[in-house]
Amino acid sequence: MELADIGRISIALALGCTVYACVVNGMSISGNRTLLAISGRNGMVGAGVMTSLSVVVLVIAFITHDFSIQFVAEHSNKAMPIGLTIAALWGGQAGSLLLWAWILAVVSPIAVWRVRSSDSQLATNAAFVLTILLFFFLAVLIFVDSPFKQLMSPPSDGRGLNPLLWDIAMQIHPPMLTAGYVCFAIPFALSIAGLMTGRIDRDWVKLVRGWMLLAWALQAAGLLLGAWWAYRVLGWGGYWGWDPVENVALIPWLLATAYLHSAIVQERRGMLKLWNVSLAISAYLLAIFGTFIVRSGVLTSVHSFAVSDVGPIFFVFFGLLLICCISLIIIRLPVLRTNNQFESATSREAGFLINNLLLVSVAATTFWGTIFPMISEVIQGARIAVGAPFYDQVNGPLLLALIILIGIGIALSWRRTDSKQLLIRLMPAAAVALVTGSLLFLLGIRDGLACLAVSAVGFTAMSTLTNFIGAVINAKDTGNSPGIKTVFSVLSKNRRRYGGYVVHLAILMIAIAVIGTNMYKKESSVTLGPGQTTSVEGYVLRFDELRFSRANDVTAVDAVVRVVSQGDGIEIVPGKRVHDGWETQPTSWVGINTSVPSLTDLYLLLTGWEVNPQLITLRVIVNPLVGYLWLGGAMYFLGTLMVSWPESKSREP
Repeated sequence: MELADIGRISIALALGCTVYACVVNGMSISGNRTLLAISGRNGMVGAGVMTSLSVVVLVIAFITHDFSIQFVAEHSNKAMPIGLTIAALWGGQAGSLLLWAWILAVVSPIAVWRVRSSDSQLATNAAFVLTILLFFFLAVLIFVDSPFKQLMSPPSDGRGLNPLLWDIAMQIHPPMLTAGYVCFAIPFALSIAGLMTGRIDRDWVKLVRGWMLLAWALQAAGLLLGAWWAYRVLGWGGYWGWDPVENVALIPWLLATAYLHSAIVQERRGMLKLWNVSLAISAYLLAIFGTFIVRSGVLTSVHSFAVSDVGPIFFVFFGLLLICCISLIIIRLPVLRTNNQFESATSREAGFLINNLLLVSVAATTFWGTIFPMISEVIQGARIAVGAPFYDQVNGPLLLALIILIGIGIALSWRRTDSKQLLIRLMPAAAVALVTGSLLFLLGIRDGLACLAVSAVGFTAMSTLTNFIGAVINAKDTGNSPGIKTVFSVLSKNRRRYGGYVVHLAILMIAIAVIGTNMYKKESSVTLGPGQTTSVEGYVLRFDELRFSRANDVTAVDAVVRVVSQGDGIEIVPGKRVHDGWETQPTSWVGINTSVPSLTDLYLLLTGWEVNPQLITLRVIVNPLVGYLWLGGAMYFLGTLMVSWPESKSREP
């Protein structure tokens, strides 16, 4: 029996286990039968095992270069290193769908098992929903786009991956982003299960929050890794271009961020039930919609797959889910009502609501900008592109308002905040904002938007630090040990709150990087011969030599450039790579040097060269403060770890 046969049989068995689990779970719901529920969960485990087997089989096919399998022949070759060869599994549409199904098949029984200890009926209902979702993906893999199709005449070598995918980020970014997309299915299933049982209470919020936090963190990791990949590989000097595929990955993250904030209000005050259910459901629905965008070919993107039959199927699936969800919400509206009301506009719950409205507004405008080219083509017969200027002009002010609101929200109390007390709490932050703006003005920066943005970051950073320092002082006054021990004591006693503060500070660092690169990026083009120097934005560049090399079916051209300061300076080597079989798609090897402590990048791109006499043309880009994007990303995950770390005892959010 060949590997392709084993792969097809394993997916078929996984589909059979899924159908069995779906039917049995459905029967358990109607009759509330414990033994059937157990059997249904066992069916889900069987589906996970069989799907895992299919993934193992495809990995073995890649490693052994089994080019009789069409997917292996189209996405790998013998020259690819082992890590990239394994990563080729998600380098094409069928393989990435298998990855999605595999993660869902593995995560679903784990989620159901964990929920079962808290609410067995909710777990059974969620299992029923998850098996429906898994059935869809497995059915697509069997009947529409199988990664185990065989070739009648296998080639001696495969085509290999697109040269843009020959990067370490290829091995971590796609599975991380896919895991984020998939994990949104758990809050979705728990939301549908909660609506089915009619229990959208505090316990439901706690169960959904943990899985939403996981999906939120994975999605953020995928987004940041994607930005890092684009910055290092695509050779355009940026990290985010409001590309349609970037947008559809960002939207679920924005909705998850909104949920994690508004869920605190429901947990504390029992409010926003309808809002929270809608956010949890919408995050997954828009993940499915994003998959339709990626796989339909309806929008042009460097990240999307070619036009295929899968796209329309995903659109129909999205539509059916949307109709079912809206119908269920309407039926359960009485359960979603709450008796509590907002008591004041200056309350923490009101701050969270405004925060949500801003986040949803950013998601809505991003969604509209993404689908507008499709709508314009249907209505006017001509596709009208929506570029980065639209998003900058619309989302920029919303994100600025969001940063300011974070600073204000930290100073708000539950139910009601005395106006005078609020002003007193915000005075240090306001003073920092004023000083920051004045300092920028004295330094010669006359851009009002830049000054306002940096002042807003300073305001919110100071508000966050002031709140934490106040907590440390209060802890010290109650008799705790002074100094660093008090700081750790405060952090450990409420990791959820102060982990959130760390995440906020990380977002501010990312905002600083965005401000610096968007408003003060400088670029120019220079042509140099050996030994010649030029000065660009304070950097003195000297071209030393042009190098040619060849390895693993790749021809490399590298320009050795030195940033001259003292002595020989720092060597930067921008270049080009030409892969055999992909001669029309040469890729850039970007040369980057980061200055400390400003974390400003000197970004060099080789755009042209001559051999005799040696001559190179460089695109030189200076990206101010861009390193704070990556530093902020690391800090973001530190805060996320703090938020998700179990508390020693139950605490109010």
